[in-house]
Amino acid sequence: MGKSEFAKFGVNQPRFYRLWMKKENLFSFEAKVKETDLYIKASADLQKEAAESIKKHRRPIEDFIKSNPEFKKTLGPYPLSDDMPPIIKEIITATRKVEIGPMAAVAGAIAEYVGRDLLKKSEEVIVENGGDIFISVKRPIKIGIYAAASPFTKTLSIKVEPEETPMGICTSSGTVGPSLSFGSSDATIALSKSTSLADACATAIGNLIKDESDFSKALEYAKGVDGLCGVVLIKGQKIGAWGKVRFSR
Repeated sequence: MGKSEFAKFGVNQPRFYRLWMKKENLFSFEAKVKETDLYIKASADLQKEAAESIKKHRRPIEDFIKSNPEFKKTLGPYPLSDDMPPIIKEIITATRKVEIGPMAAVAGAIAEYVGRDLLKKSEEVIVENGGDIFISVKRPIKIGIYAAASPFTKTLSIKVEPEETPMGICTSSGTVGPSLSFGSSDATIALSKSTSLADACATAIGNLIKDESDFSKALEYAKGVDGLCGVVLIKGQKIGAWGKVRFSR
C-alpha cells in the first residue's frame, strides 16, 4: 500500500478501520516496533512473539538500507543479487515485476513474514499492516473495503475461502492516507499468494488510474502480472474487477 511501510504510517497515525473488524472468534492484539504497527488476529495472544518477529524481519531491511540508501529512495526497479537477505530478495523480486521501487512492498513483506512466524503457534492468523493483509484461515472470511467517500465503503466485502489461503490482500489509494500514489483511485486492491507482490501490484496498478476511463487499461495490465490472482478498482461510484475475486455484502 503506497511507497513505504517505514514512512507511510507513523505509529501515531489513526487506523480507524480497525474498529470495524469482527472478532472472528480469535484473539485480537496489536504489535508495534518503531514505525511498524500491526493488528493481528490469532488463536492465542501472541503479542510478545509478534513483536520479536517484527524486530527479526525489520533488522535485515534496516541494515540493508544503511548500506544501500538508494533502496529506500528509488521509485524504480532495484537490482537483485543472490547474496541479499531473503526478505530483501522477495521485496525486490515483487517490485521488479511491476517496475516500481522496492519500498512499495515492504509493508506486505513484513505482514507475511510475521504471519508465517505466528502460524507456528496458531492455526489461523490474520496480520494487517497499514491496509496490507496476510491471511491464513480455516474458515471463510470477509475482508471489508474502505474506499473514501465511495458508496462501496463498508457496504462491499471480498470473500476469501480457507483453501485460498495463505493469501495477501493489499490496498493502495490516491485519496486516502499519506501513502505515495501517482494515481487517484479511491481503492486499488490486489490479491496474490505473495503478500509482497499484492502490495507492489496495488501500488503499480493504482498508479495507472487517473479517472474512470483508465479502468480498462489497468485491468489489462493486471492480467499480465505473473502471480497476481485478482484486482479490484474503485473510484467514486465505479468499480472494476478481474481474477479470482468474490464480492459479498
